[in-house]
Amino acid sequence: MIIIKSPREIELIRKSCRIVVKTFELVGRLLKPGVKTIEIDEAVTDYIQSQGARPAFKGYRGYPASVCVSIDDQVVHGIPDRRKLESGQIVGIDIGVQLDEYFGDAARTFAIGEISPKRQKLLKITEEALYKGIDKAVEGNRLSDVSHAIQKHVENANFSVVRDLVGHGIGRKLHEDPQVPNYGKPNHGPRLKEGMVLAIEPMVNAGGYQVRTSDDNWTIYTQDGSPSAHFEHTIVITRDKPEILTKGR
Repeated sequence: MIIIKSPREIELIRKSCRIVVKTFELVGRLLKPGVKTIEIDEAVTDYIQSQGARPAFKGYRGYPASVCVSIDDQVVHGIPDRRKLESGQIVGIDIGVQLDEYFGDAARTFAIGEISPKRQKLLKITEEALYKGIDKAVEGNRLSDVSHAIQKHVENANFSVVRDLVGHGIGRKLHEDPQVPNYGKPNHGPRLKEGMVLAIEPMVNAGGYQVRTSDDNWTIYTQDGSPSAHFEHTIVITRDKPEILTKGR
């Protein structure tokens, strides 16, 4: 069941999302060669808790950290450890916050130092695809219009969208209905309505779309070892254009 959020609920989600945005500002200053991924997790934990909120991922279905840090061919759900970041890598950061029982969620992929032109293009296309999807998240459209816009932009650039992982509704739960795939034909699925809150999150591979799960039962890798990028925003559908709740400055 897709839950339509009241104005009060949207304001509570917005407050969680503001903390997500501020946390990304902190992370952006930390990301550089030589930094251990566990240090990023510690900083995220400390900051979110300092705001009177809770890291949404910590303990979620047993996940052991506050942030997901996914490097190069890791698509999502990378577990922070003592690995050091290196110049030339791309690093996906996924952050969730729970404040006053409501959640906010976003992801962004960063370049560490100088990266190759192909990786630059991968980041550019993935972020553009996110906004192509958001542009279709308007009242009266169908859910798959969002999915199709993402897929079309990605595949026109000769990249592929991951099919085993999807975006989602969000509110009092981190993951709610509906699922939001990043591929599909247009004009399918439920009608989008004012008050729906969605986490739209294209995951894009430079090679094939197939993925595999590592032995830690969390980290998702590209099957062919190609690099992957991930961008995500929490948005609310309004009478006019969608409002991006996790958009920074």
